[in-house]
Parts: sequence; structure tokens; C-alpha cells
Amino acid sequence: MSQRDYYEVLGVGRNASEHDIKKAFRRLAMKYHPDRNPDDAEALAKFKEAKEAHDVLSDSRKRSAYDQFGHAGVSSQGGFGGGPGDFGAGGFSDIFGDVFGDIFGGRGGGRRTHRGADLRYDLSLTLEEAVAGKDVKIRIPTTVECHHCGGTGAKPGTKPKECPTCHGAGQVRMQQGFFSIQQTCPQCRGAGKIIEEACSHCRGVGRLREEKTLSVKVPPGVDTGDRIRLSGEGEAGERGGPSGDLYVQVNVQPHPIFTREDNNLFCEVPISFVTAALGGEMEVPTLTGKVVLKVPTGTQTGKMFRMRGKGVKPVRGGPLGDLICRVLVETPVNLNERQKEILREFDASLSAGGKHHSPHSSSWLDGVKNFFEKMGL
Repeated sequence: MSQRDYYEVLGVGRNASEHDIKKAFRRLAMKYHPDRNPDDAEALAKFKEAKEAHDVLSDSRKRSAYDQFGHAGVSSQGGFGGGPGDFGAGGFSDIFGDVFGDIFGGRGGGRRTHRGADLRYDLSLTLEEAVAGKDVKIRIPTTVECHHCGGTGAKPGTKPKECPTCHGAGQVRMQQGFFSIQQTCPQCRGAGKIIEEACSHCRGVGRLREEKTLSVKVPPGVDTGDRIRLSGEGEAGERGGPSGDLYVQVNVQPHPIFTREDNNLFCEVPISFVTAALGGEMEVPTLTGKVVLKVPTGTQTGKMFRMRGKGVKPVRGGPLGDLICRVLVETPVNLNERQKEILREFDASLSAGGKHHSPHSSSWLDGVKNFFEKMGL
């Protein structure tokens, strides 16, 4: 019976890397290993075939001979050897452990480090500061690497020793029947080393609590909810791990004049009855100075006026927003008798003109009259 091509057996290309070959064999071994398929002759045959292919293609010398001469080039070098349970020293359990070793960091593991925690700082800004941008200094409580022991946790002048339980791996292998899994070493808790004499300043932790001052560059145009990330300014990592990040959360305080929506600013501008009726000019504020608002004759309350380019420059780029002014006609209060008399005379003169002076009011009254007539009122 002719032998199948080894690359075909493993399901890989002829340019497959050593990692690809090993991965393909593990997959087939997990599927066809005799320990998982007792009394299954077909599975045994496929396992033998896969192991033979792996033994040749994972060895650079044998693979070179196979690529050049085919099966004849490796027939004298051993082919498949050993019993159906052979794979290293532990049979199927080693395959299982090898697979999980890849997932959790490789066989032997190596000592585990832990990234430091991210921190958050709430930064309150005025609208003017948020729109213009600002450099601010903040103080944050955090953990930093111990300056006395250099983060090792060991007494200055000493060093951590290799853990005698895991021999520096940080993990130990537990085997139950066919299954072999790795878990964190109970003695060193994954560090791979133990401290015989702890640093008196950090008590063996390798980190200290302290406050530090940082400079934060707030870009122009930020708004409530925006975050500024300071990489590596969070808490120090454990066992030499990287530091976390600091996130500065922006909150813009309410403004007495302006409200912001995206890149536009809004403000309400009260105008007198006379200005609304006769028109005129008035100064209104912007975040960069004063501008003149021209109020046309007969302006009604609620009228919107747009000041182009007087809003906010967006933080992520783009055109300037606008300032939108909403005028509110203010009703006079606290009138004296003479002012009241003048208004009565003025109202009488308006009534004489009918719809000419008050088109909206006249139209509304006509609609009300028609409604009452339809209702029979």
C-alpha cells in the first residue's frame, strides 16, 4: 500500500512553518489518539500516520531529505516508532498539556507579570478653557515602583531567589489520569521567584503609594465626556509588569450666557419692545469679543440670528461652529401711570389699523371666531 504525502496527512502546505506543522499534528493527535478512541483500529492507523508525518517534517534534516527524495529519503531513518501511547513521556496527557500550555503561555509558563491598573481623573473646565485649550497640572494618588528596591520587593542589596517549587516557571503542572493542566505556583503565586528578605519600605510588594504631579495638555475644543489618555501614568505593574494608563475625564461647567451643542454656541438675547418694533443694533458677546447684532424692524420673539464662525473649533478638526442668538422681546414691568397711559393710547392707535399692524394676532382671532361658529358657540 502506497504511503500518503506527509504534508497531505497533516493538511499543511509544503512551505508550512515548524509551528504550523506542530499545530496541525496536535489537532490530529487530539482527534485520533488511542487513549480517546479505545479499540478503534481506524483511529489508531490515522494517529500512527500523523505521528510519522510529524516526526519527519518537524526534524529539519529529515524534512530536507523527504523534500528531495520523498519517502525513500527517510525510510532508513526510522519512520514511526514506539507504541500507540508514546508522545514524549506522558502519552495523551502530554498532548493535552501541550495544547493548554500554548493557550496559557507555553510549557513551563515563565513567570507572570501583571499590568498596573488604569486610573481616572475628573477634570473640571470652564467653557472658555475647554474652547481655547489649556495646560493644567494635576495631582493624583497612585502606586509607583519602590525607589529603594527597584520594584523587586527584596531588601536592598539582596535579590529574589528562584522558587524551589516551580523552579522559576511560575506555574506547576497537575496531572489527573489522562489530563495534565498547568496552574499558578502556590508558593510564589506566579512570580517564579520568592523573597527571603523583604524591603522594609514597600514590605516586599515592590510598589509604594504616593501622589505625583502631572502636566496635562488639554487640546482646544474638548467637551464634556471627552477623555485624554496619558500612557503609562497609571499604577505601576506588579513583578516588573507595565504601568497602566491615566484617563483624564473632561467635564465642562455650565456657562451663565452660552450653552453648547456640538460645535455651535447658543445664547438668548433680550431686546426691548421698541427695538423689536423699530429695529436697531446691539452688542452681543462671543468667546472672542463683542459683535454687533442687527435687529430688523418688526422682529418677533424667538427669532434666531446666526453669527458664522463664532462657535467652537472641533477638537478633531473641521470648520468652526456658529453662535446662534435667540431674541426674546421683553415685556416692560413696573410702569408708572404716564407710561401706562401712553401704552393705552398706542394700543388704541394699533386697533384702528387692524390687520395692518398685527397680522399674526388678527389671523389668530379670525381662526378662533371660525372655530366658535362651527362649534355653535
